[in-house]
Amino acid sequence: MTEKITRINPEQLHETPGYHHIAVVAAGRTAYLAGQCPLDRNGDLVGAGALEAQVDQVVANALTALAAVNAPPHHVVRSVIYVRSDERDDLGVVWSRLTESALGPAFTTASTLLGVAQLGFSGQLVEVALTVALPD
Repeated sequence: MTEKITRINPEQLHETPGYHHIAVVAAGRTAYLAGQCPLDRNGDLVGAGALEAQVDQVVANALTALAAVNAPPHHVVRSVIYVRSDERDDLGVVWSRLTESALGPAFTTASTLLGVAQLGFSGQLVEVALTVALPD
């Protein structure tokens, strides 16, 4: 499957901290995962006020969603990471925690990291949306 995914960093663009500017997928099936939130199976917020704990729950939820479509993290071709903060350090903490997690290979592809004013659930600090090239 990974032979159907090509990751590109054109020389004319800036160097990245681990992600690629472009991900090209040969024809095949694609899955679009809803934004994964720091909620447990019961829908309760995990890690109120704790950025790293919320990242860990988001990682666990994303891995579960990927497993449901039989896709490992390195099949992710696009990620969007939302952090409820206007502090650059908070965004860095989230990026580091994600890239060092079991979900880390998902963030070597086209990726966007955003600081936002509000997310959908009360107390929510992080959300991650993924696009996945599914194995045949």
